[in-house]
Amino acid sequence: MSPSPKNSTLQKIFTNEDATKIGMWLFISTELLIFLGVFLCYGIYRILNPVAFNLASQELSIGIGALDTIVLLLGSWVMIKSTKLLKANRKGMSVFSMAIVLFLGFIFIVNKYYEWKGQFTNGLFPGSADLFRLGQGDVLFYGFYFFITGLLILHLLVGITLISILAVRVNNSSNAKPYISISTLATKYWHFTTVIWVLIYLLFYVTT
Repeated sequence: MSPSPKNSTLQKIFTNEDATKIGMWLFISTELLIFLGVFLCYGIYRILNPVAFNLASQELSIGIGALDTIVLLLGSWVMIKSTKLLKANRKGMSVFSMAIVLFLGFIFIVNKYYEWKGQFTNGLFPGSADLFRLGQGDVLFYGFYFFITGLLILHLLVGITLISILAVRVNNSSNAKPYISISTLATKYWHFTTVIWVLIYLLFYVTT
């Protein structure tokens, strides 16, 4: 029975090593420039509104931010292990490790949802009349905060989707070797989201 066109396309994408590497690095480089641009704007406005930004940052929970950091760092470590297991042809353990990474990503998103929910309850979100009454500095701080954390979650969802597809393909394949390079790139992408989150944590939660 010949493979369907859809499966054939996926197979080509996930086995064309050179094209995938170039595509992933271009994507990461482009997204890095976007985040750096936002961080630069945030830094400028923080210098212009030091007191308001410092007071606004104290409303964020350092503990929750630290938990999010541990979750993503652990995900990076497990993804490294998953790729090593794939290289050792331990397909089952590699897929299991990817499932752990996906679970950690889910924990991060759920944790962020409840953090946002608390901020919405307290009126600390863009467009809120309560936030507007606090002053322009607070409006800017939370505008940056929600934009950049939301952008990060979108990128995390891309990573979760990539790893999900990879896990399914590896699990259904009799030969896992063609997917080692993809696993390596997925690991690097997860590292990218982790580094971005660490910068967010330092700039928004820790810096006062």
